[in-house]
Amino acid sequence: MTDNNCLFCKLTQDPSIVIWENDRFAAFKDIHPKDRIHVLVAPREHVENLDQLSKELSPDMVEAVQEVARFLGVEGGYRIQVNVGRAGGQEIDHLHVHLMAK
Repeated sequence: MTDNNCLFCKLTQDPSIVIWENDRFAAFKDIHPKDRIHVLVAPREHVENLDQLSKELSPDMVEAVQEVARFLGVEGGYRIQVNVGRAGGQEIDHLHVHLMAK
């Protein structure tokens, strides 16, 4: 289920923004990149943060990150980051994985 007020719910549905997608996840470029490649991988379903991610969706999220890395040609040479809650640096209340590579 998506949240009509959530920016990332909207971005995961926007074909002009999405650079990779499947039925459950979408990837798009970070607007403040920290490296040459910096994309966000987010579930299309509204999930607030990693603590809220269901056990059923967890393996699919990891697989989506791996597929995005392959798509970008950085398989075997990238890093990921997930911020959880404001105290953990999360700014948007929609789960997303930062995938970064040089």
